[in-house]
Amino acid sequence: MLRGNALAKVDDKGRLKLPSVFRSLVEPKYGTEYFVTSLRGESVRIYPMEVWTRFEERLAKAPQFDPAVMRLRNAVNYYGQAAIMDAQGRILIHPLLRECAGTRGEVAVLGLHDFLEVWNRSVFEERLAAAPLTDQDLESLSRIGI
Repeated sequence: MLRGNALAKVDDKGRLKLPSVFRSLVEPKYGTEYFVTSLRGESVRIYPMEVWTRFEERLAKAPQFDPAVMRLRNAVNYYGQAAIMDAQGRILIHPLLRECAGTRGEVAVLGLHDFLEVWNRSVFEERLAAAPLTDQDLESLSRIGI
């Protein structure tokens, strides 16, 4: 289970060194193959290839011509590329996605159950401040048993 946050840096070549707190969990379980993508281009999602393959299998069962399915496929493929974690624990974020998501320098790496999400740190902090968790959100979560 991937959870929490770790600050990291994306180097000049676009490589993210996975924080040790996450690397120690994902590498032994999933190995070194990943799919790096985004839903909207505002953040980077790093899926262990095994997790991504399970997602693709579910997606393959969805109606091919459903507009939402088509948009999702277009987005994840436009932003996505396979990546191999190197011996130093670095994963390349390809240039198109790196540019769209603004993932240069300091980033926040969030553990989201079975994948990682990478945000430009200042952008993420601005989003948190602009749209904080509200009492109404907590009530909604309570209604669904969370």
